[in-house]
Amino acid sequence: MKRLYQLIGILAMAGLLAACGSTRKTAEVPMIGGLTGTDYLEQVIRLAPTWQCVSGKVALKLDMGQKGTTQVNATLRMKRDEAIQLSVAPLLGIEVARLEISPDGVLLLDRINKRYVRVSFQEISNWAKADLDYNILQCLFLNELFLPGKSRLQPEDADAFHIEVSEEYAAVQVAASRTLDYSFRTAVTHPQLLRSDIAVRKTPYGLQWSYADFAELDGRQFPRHMLLSVTGSSDPVSLDMRFSRLNVQANWEARTEIPSRYDRVTLEDILKLLSKQ
Repeated sequence: MKRLYQLIGILAMAGLLAACGSTRKTAEVPMIGGLTGTDYLEQVIRLAPTWQCVSGKVALKLDMGQKGTTQVNATLRMKRDEAIQLSVAPLLGIEVARLEISPDGVLLLDRINKRYVRVSFQEISNWAKADLDYNILQCLFLNELFLPGKSRLQPEDADAFHIEVSEEYAAVQVAASRTLDYSFRTAVTHPQLLRSDIAVRKTPYGLQWSYADFAELDGRQFPRHMLLSVTGSSDPVSLDMRFSRLNVQANWEARTEIPSRYDRVTLEDILKLLSKQ
């Protein structure tokens, strides 16, 4: 369970780094594959996933550097604008833990010890002194470009980005705030998002979310391999996610009911547990 609590910390960091701010308009419009940069980005946005739900099995590998590596098989379910659920059931399909992230906050069920922690976004934001953005975390999981404060991009939002082109990649950038920068890497040969980065200015700290091994899912491309890396720390931290048996079925409950016999654990208890690792 301690490793699962660490997983919460990593996913929460993804949202915490996604504090809302202003954007800047593109200053130059380079050509990409015969298209202007704006036209190219409009294509990236138009071809973004349209699924309302995505579910599948996922093999997780959490690498905490000198603190060790943990591997576990789980089920990941995502229902747009409602919830991201991670269910861990290693023995005979019996669930031992569930992590649920929704617009309301974060819920973790520890079924072995019959306890849970429920933390609102407001509580986490107060603790971290930054806004937690559920929508950006959702976009990271769904392989989509994003802008702070927008629930879904439209083609006309392409003007908000700045583009620089190399031989293989297009580097797409947006200034998020005085302290944060967002950047994306797309393929020059086809309008597909390959990496999203959130960086804290004037520091080595940031979050890098990479995508690979794309396969068709309900008429669109979904990355069956995602790698989340926390940069800047003395001990590298990463979460490797490999998906299989993907589908777009919606026949599951987006919100989890907490059994009445479970004991509640506070955010402070979790932070103390993480500090001992």
